[in-house]
Amino acid sequence: MANVSLKNINKVYANGVQAVYDFNLEIRDKEFIVLVGPSGCGKSTTLRMIAGLEEITSGDLYIDGERMNEVPAKDRGIAMVFQSYALYPQMTVYDNMAFGLKLRKLSKMEIRQRIENVAKILGLESLLNRKPKALSGGQRQRVALGRAIVRDAKVFLFDEPLSNLDAKLRVQMRTEIARIHKNIGATSVYVTHDQIEAMTMASRIVVMKDGYIQQIGTPEEIYDHPANVFVGSFIGTPSMGFLKGTVLDDGTFETEHHEYRFKIAEDHFEILKEKDALNRPLLMGIRPENIHYCPSSEDYTLESSISFCEMLGHQTNVYFKVEETQLACVLDTRIAFAENQQVQWLFDLKRLHYFDLETEKNLIES
Repeated sequence: MANVSLKNINKVYANGVQAVYDFNLEIRDKEFIVLVGPSGCGKSTTLRMIAGLEEITSGDLYIDGERMNEVPAKDRGIAMVFQSYALYPQMTVYDNMAFGLKLRKLSKMEIRQRIENVAKILGLESLLNRKPKALSGGQRQRVALGRAIVRDAKVFLFDEPLSNLDAKLRVQMRTEIARIHKNIGATSVYVTHDQIEAMTMASRIVVMKDGYIQQIGTPEEIYDHPANVFVGSFIGTPSMGFLKGTVLDDGTFETEHHEYRFKIAEDHFEILKEKDALNRPLLMGIRPENIHYCPSSEDYTLESSISFCEMLGHQTNVYFKVEETQLACVLDTRIAFAENQQVQWLFDLKRLHYFDLETEKNLIES
């Protein structure tokens, strides 16, 4: 496999639109990197530049220390899995998987051996003589994966490969891809807009927005220590909630319209004081699982009325308003709340986040 290095990569199209800005990333051998972000953030463009399908405007791309900017796509030692599967409809599964190997002039025996080995890994042995039209969506995606794997490439690239599948099949296939990555030890770069795919599959996640990298880290780092408001809101379901307010000299957080006030963690207060963030508006962020229902405790953070509930079987998502802001709480019970019911909530104060109102950067983590 291979190391991949992207240094100061920029992409500007002929019409002047810039899709990627100063992209820097070191991908270690055998890593599974996931580029995640909303549509139009530049993640697929970045992947296509690695593949050689898009020209790099400026910056340098290295694979195993060799500069690749001018190297044709076919000579980069890369295999790519597309969203649309890109299978030849007139060919059998076997011939689809063998096509690239035949172009490389491999012997029939080696081609057969590679295909049989990969077919066994992917459970395609009984499908080798079928044509794509006789396969389900999941089977077609496995064939597309198999075609990439048999090439024995240095780097595997995945461009939203599961977006055409139904919800249940997506779960199965992301487990399958993670298992295959572990078995073959491939250096992989995976693009998705689905933050659940990113969290469950990645060694490290690259969060992008508007062509810029927002944060790079392990799933745990991204989730527990978001660099800014965007990362905090984009990663997590239900998403992080935000309250506008002020941290006062007495160590309390007061909401924007002065309806609520509660004590914050002492170590957070000291950091905010050191950064001169007291007595000026900021955003307090809190994840739903760090809000707890207090049926009878007097030691609650605030009281608010229920907006609505989502019953998901294994959990209940409860939404409530604090001033004009809606927050969510995740409960592992099936408590039935009535709309507009007043409920007491306890915040896990040590797991709150505080963001600068102008830069939107995390004041505690930066």
